Amino acid sequence: MSYQALYRKFRPTEFEDVKGQEHIVTTLKNQINADRIGHAYLFCGTRGTGKTTVAKIFAKAVNCEHPKAGSPCGECTSCKAIAEGSSMNVIEIDAASNNGVDNIRQIREEVSYRPTEGKYKVYIIDEVHMLSTGAFNALLKTLEEPPSYVIFILATTEAHKIPITILSRCQRYDFHRISIDTIAKRLSDLMVQEKVEVEEKAIRYVAKAGDGSMRDALSLLDQCIAFHLGETLTYENVLEVLGAVDTEVFSRLLRQIIEKNVVGAIGILDELVDEGRELGQLVSDFTWYLRNLLLIQSSDDMEEVLDMSQDSIDSLKEEAKLISSEILMRYIRVFSELGNQIRYASQKRITIEIAIIKLCRPEMETDYESIVDRLDNLERKVANGIPVVSGQNMAVQQTVQSQAAPMKKPELPKAIPEDIQAAIKNWRSIISEVGGNTKVYLNKAIPTLGSASDLQLVYDDENAFAYLNENRAGCLDIVKEKLAERTGKDIPITIKKNETGQNAKDVVPDLRDLIQFDIVEENF
Repeated sequence: MSYQALYRKFRPTEFEDVKGQEHIVTTLKNQINADRIGHAYLFCGTRGTGKTTVAKIFAKAVNCEHPKAGSPCGECTSCKAIAEGSSMNVIEIDAASNNGVDNIRQIREEVSYRPTEGKYKVYIIDEVHMLSTGAFNALLKTLEEPPSYVIFILATTEAHKIPITILSRCQRYDFHRISIDTIAKRLSDLMVQEKVEVEEKAIRYVAKAGDGSMRDALSLLDQCIAFHLGETLTYENVLEVLGAVDTEVFSRLLRQIIEKNVVGAIGILDELVDEGRELGQLVSDFTWYLRNLLLIQSSDDMEEVLDMSQDSIDSLKEEAKLISSEILMRYIRVFSELGNQIRYASQKRITIEIAIIKLCRPEMETDYESIVDRLDNLERKVANGIPVVSGQNMAVQQTVQSQAAPMKKPELPKAIPEDIQAAIKNWRSIISEVGGNTKVYLNKAIPTLGSASDLQLVYDDENAFAYLNENRAGCLDIVKEKLAERTGKDIPITIKKNETGQNAKDVVPDLRDLIQFDIVEENF
């Protein structure tokens, strides 16, 4: 017989083998024991949490000739036929590839025939959210009033895409992400059966990499065993196969960043690239490492939350003393943004290098955390006896003062030009007539009075400012035309990027707060 993947070989065949979903298993067994079986079930949850597996076990249990406390016996003719996939009573449908109206009509025709053997015909529709609108409508009537011998089990990873009319006709069960402890214990038990020696630390890393999915964890473990066949599977072996990075490397990288050593930090990245580490995984793991440091700083009782050995926690506590929580939050923010960018980046390495340089050069940003980082850097230089350029120190001081002491909002002249007043009174109704991105970006502006008695739109949002600046003819000119139609005057409009470091609302007067404008019901 050919080799069978671990997740297929050890797929649970009875309720007792299902791990991490005790709340669902208990409820289903009680229904079977009390003969209170529903006609439609909706199983929701992320991949690999046991939805299809539980559906098959449930199908066996309701048709089993000799059930044991709600679980199938696994020995009767019905159980064996279902396990082999030859039973006519259990019909599995992949909605991803059978999502049309005709597929559902075929089901409607089939349900009129009683099962040739056993009590129930069970339809398991996987990835049901992929059905078309017409298919859902075709399923609706059958789902509402099915024959007494028919059970529908709908499985999905995206419950929010299921029409409410379908949801209201099903018993919904939410499958939880499986904990690292539960996955690790299951993997350890299976490795004993397979007679494969695996380090506990390696098992736990694979369990964590499974991200709440038992199937993913088994597939990753299968991959690691195949690469090091016949050997004891060590933690280092797992890191090598999965392209992951040990926390010791993260410690070195963090220290280089704290010291603002761009060359040293990029050098560590070069080492990881040369070793063939997967860069997306590197970003994810380093962000997780920084998150753990922040949790350590937040409380002394984080052992259960962090789910790691005491030695690792002690090491993190030493590391956490080197950096303030404000700077750490900045690092997490930069790398969290990087995690989204790198998915679509064609040059992943360059994208990571830019993020590392940004961490080492906080002067590239002007937010609060960056200013704290710059001050911390200056204090380190002073403590080490390194002279600091007074101009740079003054610039940082001025920036901090501007952040700490908000500027006084300038007052508008008592007499606002009539044409500007007319523009503001019609402002919302004019915007409501403009479509697409222009409408969205105009709503982000703070309209105020410019120095030349013009209507000035002030922006915090850099993207909105850039869009309107580049598409001035297609956006602002249209607004000016509509203003001219309403007011009979040519009202000049200018746009300005707010670069004060504060919200535009706190810097310039908002004409909308001072002038009564029309009320328009808008649909965004």
